[in-house]
Amino acid sequence: MALVDLVMPKLGESIMEATILRWHKKPGDFIKMDETVLDIATDKVDSEVPSTAEGVLSEIFFNENDVVAIGTVIARIKTDAAETITASAPAPSPVFQNTNAEIIEEEIPYQPAAAKASVNTNGIRFYSPLVLNIAAQEGISMTELENIPGTGNENRVTKKDILQYVSSRKGGAPVSAPQASVKEDVMVVPMNRVEQSVQTSQPSMAPTVYTGNVEIIEMDRMRKLIADHMVKSKQTSPHVTSFTEADVTNLVQWRDKMKKDFEKREGTKITYTPLFIEAIVKCIKKYPLMNSSVDGDRIIVKKDINIGMATALPSGNLIVPVIKNADQLNLVGLTKQVNMLADNARNGKLKPDETTGGTFTLTNVGTFGSLMGTPIINQPQVAVLAVGAIKKRPVVIETAQGDSIAIRHMMYLSMSYDHRIIDGSLGATFLTAVANELQNFNGDREL
Repeated sequence: MALVDLVMPKLGESIMEATILRWHKKPGDFIKMDETVLDIATDKVDSEVPSTAEGVLSEIFFNENDVVAIGTVIARIKTDAAETITASAPAPSPVFQNTNAEIIEEEIPYQPAAAKASVNTNGIRFYSPLVLNIAAQEGISMTELENIPGTGNENRVTKKDILQYVSSRKGGAPVSAPQASVKEDVMVVPMNRVEQSVQTSQPSMAPTVYTGNVEIIEMDRMRKLIADHMVKSKQTSPHVTSFTEADVTNLVQWRDKMKKDFEKREGTKITYTPLFIEAIVKCIKKYPLMNSSVDGDRIIVKKDINIGMATALPSGNLIVPVIKNADQLNLVGLTKQVNMLADNARNGKLKPDETTGGTFTLTNVGTFGSLMGTPIINQPQVAVLAVGAIKKRPVVIETAQGDSIAIRHMMYLSMSYDHRIIDGSLGATFLTAVANELQNFNGDREL
C-alpha cells in the first residue's frame, strides 16, 4: 500500500487560499481517478477538486468551511502502488510576477524591505479582511495590530496568530510569538487604507430587532464577497465618473447585416460586447495609463491588456471573467472568447484563472435597460467603463448642406476612474475616444 497526498491545487495566479465548501467523500470511501473529492471556493469562483489517484480515502485534515493555503495537503489516499508515499504535486509558489509591465509587480501588494525584515515596522502592513474584522471586534488598535508577530508568508498575521494573541491578552499572560505554520497562511488583500478599514469596521452587537412586516434574507457567500469588495474599492480609490454619448447607428446596422452570416460561418453569435471591447483596446493603446494600477506611491502600467467583462449569474450576482491579451485577438477571436466565458459563467464552469489578471473592466448596464450607470472600480484596476442601452432618438445631424434632424441609435457611456492618478482631463479624453471609435465604426467593414 502507498499513501498519495491530495493537495489544495493552484487556482490562479493571485489566489493563495481556498475555502472547503463540501466533502463528497469520507474516510473509508473508494475513489476513482479524477472523481470529485470535494468542492472548494475562492473569492472568485467555486471549483471541484478531483482525485489524483485511485484508491481508498485514508484521512482528511480539514473540515468544511476551513480556509486552506494553496499547496497544503488536505487528504491522503491509499493506493495499491508499491511506493511508500507519493505527493500529487509540489506546493506552487503563491507569488506571480508580471514581467510585461513598466514596473514588475507582484500580484500581492508591494511591501517595503523593512517590513519583510521586521514585524514591528512603521510602514503599511497588509491584512486579510478576516484578521481586520477580528481586530475590530476585539478592540485591537492599528498600532497594537502592527506589533503582533506573524507566522504567515513574509511575517503576515494569520487568523491563528491574532486569535492566539487575543486569548493571551484576555488571560493576562504575556504575549509570545506563535509557532510558524505554513498551513495557516492567509491571502493578503490589497488595501491602501488598512487603518481606516479597521476603524470603520463595526464591533459585534446584539441582533437588531425589526418591526413591521419584513423578510430577512441572509447574504450568500458570493454576495458577501461582492459587498466586501465594493466597500474596499470605495475606501481605496477616490471615484470620479465622466459621461458621454455616442451615435452607434453604423455599428448597429453593420451587426444587423452581418449577424446571420457570422453565426453561420463561425458557429457563434456576435453580440455588441466584442465590438465595445475592440474599441476599448484601441483606446488603451493610445492612453496606456488607463491600463494600470496603484501600488503605494508607484504607478504600475500594464503592458498586457486583459479586459474583464461583468457578467450576470442566474443567482443575480455578478462575476467578471477576463479576456486575456485582448489586443492580440481579432473580432472573431474576441467574439468566441466573450461567448465562451459568458456561457461558462452562467453554467458555473468558470475556471479560477479565468477571473484573475484583469487590467480594465467593461460592464453593460444596458443589458438590464439602464441608460447609464456609475460603476465601482474593480480593484486594483483604475477604471471601469459602463455602456447603457441603445435607444433610437431624434438628434441633430450636422452636414455640409446644413443641419437636419434624424432618427439615430444613441448610447450613453460612463466611466469611473481612480482620481489618485487619472485626472478628469485624461478620463474624459479616453472616454470620448472610445465613443468616437464606436461612432466612426466602418459600416462597410468585412469580417
